[in-house]
Amino acid sequence: MPEQGVTVGQLLLAEYQSVKDEQKARIGFRDNLLYVTLAVVAAVIAAAAQAKQPSMLLALPPVCVVLGWTYVVNDEKITAIGLYVRDSLGPRLAALAADESGFTTFGWEASHGRDTRRRSRKAVQLAVDLTAFCAVPLAALVVFWAQDDGHGRLMVALSVLEALAVAGLASQVVRFARAA
Repeated sequence: MPEQGVTVGQLLLAEYQSVKDEQKARIGFRDNLLYVTLAVVAAVIAAAAQAKQPSMLLALPPVCVVLGWTYVVNDEKITAIGLYVRDSLGPRLAALAADESGFTTFGWEASHGRDTRRRSRKAVQLAVDLTAFCAVPLAALVVFWAQDDGHGRLMVALSVLEALAVAGLASQVVRFARAA
């Protein structure tokens, strides 16, 4: 009678496939958030310029904060999955294989992090993230503040709150980049 059970190794490989599928989906979603942000920024700027209403620029900070926060959360999960595969699943599977040849389970998870250009790529990515999600909405706020349209107190208060939200997001983007 054939064996009906599932081995620990099969379960670990199934878990690996599942978390890698999640990571792949999150990477696609995260990367598309930059394109969505660019499209939203272009649309809001065009609408504000066409209507000659700088107050419309106040739509940018909350949108960029939401999209930026979603980007950061997904990026953190992508990194966490990679760490889990490298530090937990890989060693558990390697122990089951009991291979004496020095084979590294899921070697890519560790080797791509040792690339000599990784630091420069991370720095450029940090600059892109800060520009897209933080500098652009702050620039929109500066344009709003520079317009002498007799902004009401409520609009100015809203813009200050938006600036604080963008600054908070910027601190989280930098904090996560350092942790990663």
